[in-house]
Amino acid sequence: MTADFVAANMRNWDERVSDHLVAYGADAFTDDPTAVWADTEAELLRPFMPDGSFVGVQMVHLQCHIGLDTISFARRGAQIVGTDLSGEAIAAATALAERAGTPNASFAQCTNEDAPEVLSRQFDVAFTSVGVLTWLADLDSWAASVYRLLRPGGIFLVYDGHPMMSAMQYERDDDLLVVGEPYFATGAPKRFDDGVTYASDTRLRNNVTYQWPHDLAEILTAILNAGLRIEAFGEHQTIPWRALPSLVATERGWVLPDGSPRIPLMFSVLARRP
Repeated sequence: MTADFVAANMRNWDERVSDHLVAYGADAFTDDPTAVWADTEAELLRPFMPDGSFVGVQMVHLQCHIGLDTISFARRGAQIVGTDLSGEAIAAATALAERAGTPNASFAQCTNEDAPEVLSRQFDVAFTSVGVLTWLADLDSWAASVYRLLRPGGIFLVYDGHPMMSAMQYERDDDLLVVGEPYFATGAPKRFDDGVTYASDTRLRNNVTYQWPHDLAEILTAILNAGLRIEAFGEHQTIPWRALPSLVATERGWVLPDGSPRIPLMFSVLARRP
């Protein structure tokens, strides 16, 4: 049954690619050689890089979607491979990297579980970020794949929406923070029918998706059980997208309004393969 859920998600993400190319300003990004995204991820990783530099670092970016963060690390000097389940996303990412003139960014269509065999090599850094874990049914196999992708001593970063934030009720017309969604993993996916595109506000044909809630204990335990050693953990009060209606835009990202209780909006884990 999980395979059916994943197939539905892949159809949705395939269809969303053309919309995201417009909504994310992909052409303007690739045409500006100074443009880089994933600043938070870079700052989290920098202390673990030789001399704080990404030049020459061998990286793999899991669940890279259309590759804008992947290209960003290529522009920082990394030799980087992006992987994604969506063939449409990988085709778009490959075209964007060619347009951007970043031959040190390449892409491969595969699942996280298949990535070690498909790529057939190990990396200094593996990372995945911003809205990725909820699409995974099994975190144990995900973390095991990350372990296999890293060389001994290699670093893994996950930077994603905090499970506490994801448990907040979204459909509200006030600034109250109310728990309305599961926090703890249930093993079963939640069904969403959110089929409207960002750029054109038209309805998708493949509008149904499935997402799995994962609590922090499940995430951290999967990483530890895979054999990785956690070296840093953070909870963050800014988030790159408007995940709740009450959030306010700032130069650093979206934050809760003044006077609102503070909850973590994002979290980060840095772990090393011994």
